[in-house]
Amino acid sequence: MRVVVVGAGISGLVAARELQSAGVEVSLVDKGRSPGGRLATRRIGGATLDHGAQFFTVRTPAFQHRVDQWLEQGLVTVWSHGFGSDDGHPRYIAPAGMNSLAKDLATGLDVSCSTMAFTVRRAGSGWEVVIDDGSTRGADRVVVTTPLPQAFALLVDAGIELDGRLVRTEYDRTIALLATLDRPPLLPAPGGVQHPHADIGFVADNAAKGVSATPAITLHASPSWSEAHWDEEAADLLAELTAMAAPWLGDAAVVEAQLKKWRFATPRTPWPEPCWVSADGGVVLAGDAFAGPRVEAAHNSGLAAAHALLR
Repeated sequence: MRVVVVGAGISGLVAARELQSAGVEVSLVDKGRSPGGRLATRRIGGATLDHGAQFFTVRTPAFQHRVDQWLEQGLVTVWSHGFGSDDGHPRYIAPAGMNSLAKDLATGLDVSCSTMAFTVRRAGSGWEVVIDDGSTRGADRVVVTTPLPQAFALLVDAGIELDGRLVRTEYDRTIALLATLDRPPLLPAPGGVQHPHADIGFVADNAAKGVSATPAITLHASPSWSEAHWDEEAADLLAELTAMAAPWLGDAAVVEAQLKKWRFATPRTPWPEPCWVSADGGVVLAGDAFAGPRVEAAHNSGLAAAHALLR
């Protein structure tokens, strides 16, 4: 069996690893410059900043097994057990940045980055994924792990009847500020503040997390603020977000600031099942819109997609 996976975020990478370990010929395509999706890390000068997922938790045996492997390899560590209070659930981070986990999952896989899938269509008894440069990837099955609006656009010519509730899935947006500083900020231990007010979702001190060698903060604006300000000019957004970060900067000055926009940051109503399979079994949809928007749910959705094809 040949499988093409569209999207090399955690769901796509996990699905591909599981399929390849079962002897399936599998390849991945992703429009980004590197695999990982929201397992995203950026370097600005001497600083390292996670700008997608800031941490993750574990509540299922399947994901715990993966995290135990990462702990053994030294790829993850516990950051805290909450922000402002201890709820008993470890918050894990990757000392080398969240993207290091994607790189670990991608090891040994056939991953083509900077490669945008344009459409998925039938080809004889199988399928082909058409790339935007006109080339094609033939497959017996296709796994699509992009955000659902992008998945539906890919499948317009696939002749698949999609569940209407999936089609109507909406996503919150997130605008992130990435700022390097000339001295440490004033975030309280352990270096993270969650939902301090209506306009901010999270503020992280990347040095306190152990990710950055030099002071740097990541600020995620709230979904409502991000929606309202989405179309503003970058310079205006940087000024507004920097002002929002001021309570945690103290005497620290911003050395350099950058923006990151996540158009499909969080599904508002996740699909209750871990993946969706077309009636003929030829196409599987997976990702963080299935069974919850967390890193763990995305991981487990990738596993479910692989198992659906291996039955």
